[in-house]
Amino acid sequence: MSNENKQQEKTESRARKFWRIVLGSMVGFILAIIIISVFYTLFMIGILSSVSSSDKTAVANNSVLKLDLSQQISERAVDMPFDLSNYGYSQLGLNNILDAINYAAGDPKIKGIYINSSNVGASPASTKEIRDALLEFKKSGKFIYAYSDHYGQNGYYIASTADKVLLNPTGSIDLRGYAFQIMFYKGLLDKLDVDMQIIRHGQFKSAVEPYMLDKMSEANRKQMDALGKALWDCIVTDMATSRKISVDSLNYFADNLSATLANDALAHHLVDQLAYASDAEDLLRAKLNISDKENIQFVTVNKYKSSIPTPKALNDRIAVVYAVGNISDGKGDNNTGIYSETFIKSFRKAYTSDKVKAIVLRVNSPGGSAMASENIWHEIEAAKKAGKIIVTSMGDYAASGGYYISCNSDYIYAQPNTLTGSIGVFGIIPSFQNTLKSNLGITVDVAKTHQHADYATGLRALDQNELDVMQQSVENTYSTFLTRVATGRKMTTAQVDSIGQGRVWAGADAIKIGLVDQLGSLNDAINKAAQLANIQNYSVEYYPKQKSWYEMIFDNMNNTESKMAAKLGKLYFTYQGVEQILNMEGVQARLPMEISIQ
Repeated sequence: MSNENKQQEKTESRARKFWRIVLGSMVGFILAIIIISVFYTLFMIGILSSVSSSDKTAVANNSVLKLDLSQQISERAVDMPFDLSNYGYSQLGLNNILDAINYAAGDPKIKGIYINSSNVGASPASTKEIRDALLEFKKSGKFIYAYSDHYGQNGYYIASTADKVLLNPTGSIDLRGYAFQIMFYKGLLDKLDVDMQIIRHGQFKSAVEPYMLDKMSEANRKQMDALGKALWDCIVTDMATSRKISVDSLNYFADNLSATLANDALAHHLVDQLAYASDAEDLLRAKLNISDKENIQFVTVNKYKSSIPTPKALNDRIAVVYAVGNISDGKGDNNTGIYSETFIKSFRKAYTSDKVKAIVLRVNSPGGSAMASENIWHEIEAAKKAGKIIVTSMGDYAASGGYYISCNSDYIYAQPNTLTGSIGVFGIIPSFQNTLKSNLGITVDVAKTHQHADYATGLRALDQNELDVMQQSVENTYSTFLTRVATGRKMTTAQVDSIGQGRVWAGADAIKIGLVDQLGSLNDAINKAAQLANIQNYSVEYYPKQKSWYEMIFDNMNNTESKMAAKLGKLYFTYQGVEQILNMEGVQARLPMEISIQ
């Protein structure tokens, strides 16, 4: 063999050896990852199983249901098979809270309820639904005690149902009324040379105002004043009734902050006693007739729900279909919003079932895409043509697109402090042409086949023809919206227009103008659906299907939104408002403001 051939064989041998090592290492690495993943999964399942088995304990006799409502309350929580609150994770659903309170009323092992919340992580309508459930619980003859180091306004609203309201001697009550604070971005946009091109119909459709004004318009201030009064009238009347204090006195306290400190709150009968947490527990022991050394058998909502029996599925059923969050086109996770295609698929499963005799649409939405709202409306119309009864139960919001999908129901329930109406539409197309040039030195040029080929790209201002087209689109959408509401509510379009124009109404006012049929809860809506469907023995099933508990846990571990919310705190609300505007496509039927009620 020549020296040249020997050298070539030696080189090839080295190449093969190199790739064998590389490929072998890669295979080994992949196998190691797989093995580690399997062991990690088995390890996590073992931990979660141990948590599950340790939490599935029977409720002891002489127990007290403990309500800590300070955490964020969602419309419905993921069905966890165990309670993880002691492990740094907790989720509370309005559905679980109401089920727990209602079942506890007839449970002989539960002697009463202990409310230990400084505030309530829910909007006014959800808060009222919890409060009404507590008042119903009291009819059982069982007690409710409330204690807090400090009562926020919503926390005190809930606590005022209690037989005994206790406050830390160094604590306070934050009773000050409602305020709507709106952040305006016009000055910032002017500095950045952003041209916000706005097309709307409705003098009250003020979602666009922060981008074109530096303060509220007179029309918006008028509706905000009316809305704030309606929401406040609801809770102040309820608190006055429970505490046997006049509405005028409560308004005086709120105006002057004269019952904020603990001693003043006691003097004005807002609380029954000043006490520390240990004192409150001593009072509970006396009520339970146990010794000072015995532990109180507290049970949380998340633990108690596992002891509530699941009703047997019957042939006749009522489907509760949740429509929660912003309304968007296309597909998505309906546990995080209302995506038209995904929602319609879930809704269709409900109304095409022969066992489902009626549907309760639970709406908690500020609206969103007008097109998506129209498509959902059309599917509800199809359900009615298929012979299904449709009853809507409005939660915190059922406004604009949220009202659009509600108006076709046979009957509509709302809470007195539900935000609804907002029958109006708008469109926003920002132009960043000047921003890029003046701030970054970037210019934009274009070659196009037709005059409007670069229409609505955001890189140039709209010309008059394009603005006219957008305005026509908005007007057509508004006209369709009016027609849908007029047909559903048996009004003329002129009547709807007179209460439309984008104006938001509280449920207590909406019932007076025909947008709502009756004030009541989700449970009231279910009962009404059964009545209209002429069924007595029925079971309730819920749509859409929720994520499994393990999907929810691992999604939460990787959820950048929740991490950002934790970092930004109260500023996250502002970030959400800007993000929604920038991500809007097409004509919007959306609540005319982003609201954070304090």
